Amino acid sequence: MARERSGRTAQHLVLVARLRHLREGAGLSVPQAARRLGWHPSTLRRLEQAQTSLDVGQVSDLLAQYGAGAAETDDIMGRLNAANMPGWWHPWRDAMDPWLMDLMSVESATSFVRTWDPALVPLLLRTPAYAMAVDEAMRPELDAAARRRRADLLAMRQRRLREQQARVWAVLPVTALRCRVGGGEVMREQLAALQEAADRPDVMVQLHPECSPPHPLTGVPALSLYRVEIREIADHVVREGGLPGTAEVWDSNPSVQEYQAMLDVSCVMAMRPDRTREVLQDEYDREQG
Repeated sequence: MARERSGRTAQHLVLVARLRHLREGAGLSVPQAARRLGWHPSTLRRLEQAQTSLDVGQVSDLLAQYGAGAAETDDIMGRLNAANMPGWWHPWRDAMDPWLMDLMSVESATSFVRTWDPALVPLLLRTPAYAMAVDEAMRPELDAAARRRRADLLAMRQRRLREQQARVWAVLPVTALRCRVGGGEVMREQLAALQEAADRPDVMVQLHPECSPPHPLTGVPALSLYRVEIREIADHVVREGGLPGTAEVWDSNPSVQEYQAMLDVSCVMAMRPDRTREVLQDEYDREQG
C-alpha cells in the first residue's frame, strides 16, 4: 500500500539508491529487471525514484534477483520500516508547495545551505512577520490562516536546521534590505533578526553594495544550494522566480556545480562579513530614524 503523500524521506532516498546500485551492479536495466520479476517497468522506475513506499515483499524479491549478500539483505530489510515512516514535515504538508514536499527529504539531511535572493531577505533567514508580509504581497490567494501556517512551518524548518547543525550562508544585495515589506515594525524586527543571525557561528551573511559591479548572480532569481554529506543523496539546487508557488529543482552534477561556482564568485565579490555587520547596523538605524 502506498503511504499517504508526505514527500520522500532521507532514509527512503538512501535505500532506493542502494537498490538501484545493486541492479546496476547485477548488469540489469530497468526493463530487464522488471521482466525477470514479472513487473511492469514503470513499477520499478517508481520504486527507484522513491515515488512509492517500499513494500517488504517487493524489496525482498529485488534483493534476491540482484544477488545481494546476506549481510546487505539483512541491513536493507532492517531499515525498511524507518524508510517508510513519514518525515517530521508530514503534518505540515497542507502548508507546502508541491516542489517543497519532496525537497524536505534533502533539507532534513543537509549540512550546508547556500542561498541568494536578489530582492528580499532569503527565506531561511526571514522572521515569521516578514514571511507573512511577503506572502500577503506575492501570494494574494492565501488567506491569513494559510499565511500564518506557512510562517509557522518556516520557523520549524529554521529550528530543525539548527538542531541538525546545518550551516546557512546567505548573500543578497543591500537594496534587498530596503524593500518595504510590511510596516516599520516588521522591517525593524527583520533587520534585528539578521544582525543576530550574522553573529551566530552557523550563519554567514554577506551583502553586495549598491554600487557594486555585476557579479555572476546579478539578475538571477532566488536560489538555494543544499549540500548533503550522505553519499546516496545528491546535492540539490532550487531556483525560484517563476510563477508563485513554483520552483525548478536540479540534482544533476553539472547544474549543481555551475551554481556553486556562481555562488563562489559572487561571495568573493561581496562585502566581508565584518563589513556586512556594520551595514546591517546602519540599515537598522536608518529604519529606526
